Amino acid sequence: MGGSGSKAKGVWPFSGSGAGGDSASDGNEQSLARLKGSRNATPFVFTRRSSLYYDEDGDLAHEFYEETVVTKNGRKKSKLKRIQKNLIPQGIIKLDHPCIHVDFPIVLCEV
Repeated sequence: MGGSGSKAKGVWPFSGSGAGGDSASDGNEQSLARLKGSRNATPFVFTRRSSLYYDEDGDLAHEFYEETVVTKNGRKKSKLKRIQKNLIPQGIIKLDHPCIHVDFPIVLCEV
């Protein structure tokens, strides 16, 4: 569960070891600096990476197949071979409707 979340470790202002020392105060200063910098962050995601690819002909699809004819025991049989080379990813696309980011720490609905 939770496979779509980010793997980066965040520093929260309320997380600490509880032992008063120089390293704890440095950690708190870093926490506050990150917290101040993240105030401008928005919970919405407007773009995402596309899962579509272009082939050499300029066609756009998730997967590409090539039909090959195999002769076995004098009988011709056609098979589909998946093409995985010379494919160009579509790149970043704009979402029609903004989504809420997976890692945004806010409760939307409480039951």
